[in-house]
Amino acid sequence: MQVSTIGVDLAKNVFQVHGVDSAGKVVITRQLRRKQVIDFFSKIPPCLVGMEACGTAHHWAREVSKLGHTVRLMPPSYVKGYVKRSKNDAADAAAICEAVTRPSMRFVPIKSADQQALLMLHRTRDLLIRQRTQLINALRAHLAEFGLVAATGREGLAQLAAIITDESNREALPSAMKQALQALVDQLAALELQIGTLDRAIHAHHRANDMSCRLETVPGIGVIGATAIASTVTDPSDFKSGRDFAAWIGLVPRQHSTGGKERLGGISKQGDRYLRRLLVIGATAVVRHARQQPQKHPWIIRLLAKKPAKLVAVAVANKMARIAWAIMAKGGYYRAPELAAAA
Repeated sequence: MQVSTIGVDLAKNVFQVHGVDSAGKVVITRQLRRKQVIDFFSKIPPCLVGMEACGTAHHWAREVSKLGHTVRLMPPSYVKGYVKRSKNDAADAAAICEAVTRPSMRFVPIKSADQQALLMLHRTRDLLIRQRTQLINALRAHLAEFGLVAATGREGLAQLAAIITDESNREALPSAMKQALQALVDQLAALELQIGTLDRAIHAHHRANDMSCRLETVPGIGVIGATAIASTVTDPSDFKSGRDFAAWIGLVPRQHSTGGKERLGGISKQGDRYLRRLLVIGATAVVRHARQQPQKHPWIIRLLAKKPAKLVAVAVANKMARIAWAIMAKGGYYRAPELAAAA
C-alpha cells in the first residue's frame, strides 16, 4: 500500500483518516482512537498529511512530523468548500485530503511548544481580565440598587470596596447583601494577584526576546502587543508584504466587487481577533495622542478632518501592522518619519 496523501479529521477521541495513493485512488478510510494515532502513522512511509487548524492541531502536527511526515495545517473555512455532500467525519477527512494537495491552498504555520506556552499566558490573562470586568460590573450594579455609586476607574472601585469593608457601612447593609458582596470583593483581590503574576511573566519573556523589544518601539504597540505578535508570527517571510500581514489580521476592507466595479466595505475581521483587538486599542491611544500634539501626526490629523475617530483608529492599526511586519522581516527598529527622512 503506497500512500501519498492522508487527510485527518481531528477530534477528542475518534479520528477519521482518509488516504490516497499517487494516482488519487482511495486506499485508506478508517477511524482511529486517540491512542492509535501515533502507532498508525509510525507504520506508514513518510507522506503528506493534512489537518484542519483547530484545537489540538499544532500538537498533533508536531507529533506526526517527528515520524518523518510532512504535515500541513489549513484554515477550516478553506477546507469547507471541498466537502462533497453531507457533513460527517468521513466526508471531512476526504475534503481535507483533497484540499491539502491544492497548489493555491494557504497553510497555517505550525507553532512550537514554547510559542503556544507564551500565547497561553496571553489568553489566560485576557480571560482573567474579562472575569474581573464582570465582577466589577456586578459589584457596581448590586450597590447601585441601594443608592451606593462611585466614580469610574480604579479609584471608584476602591471606593466601592471600602463601602463593603467599612464597619460603619456594613451595619446599614442587609446581612445577606454583605455576604454576597464580600465574596465578589475577595474574588476581585485574588484576580488582581493572578493578573499581576501573569503580567510579570509576560514582561520577562519580552525582555528576553529581541524581536519583541524591537516591536515595542512602534507607537501604539506595548509589551503585551509586542509579545503577542512575536509569538503568533512563526515566520514573517510567510507574508509577501505588510499589506498581506494586515490582511491576515483582518484589518483591510472587505471586497464585494463585480463587473469591474470595486466596492469596499468594512474590515474583513478575519484572522487573529486577539492581535486585531490589541492593535486597534493601541491605535486608539495613538489617535488620542495625535489630538494632543497634532504637529507630530499630520497624517492622522488630516484623516480626522474627514473621517470618524474609530475609523481612523482602524486605519492607524492597519499602518501599525505593516510597520510591525517590516521590522520583523527586515530587522531594525521603528524610526519616526522625520528621523527616517533625515537619514
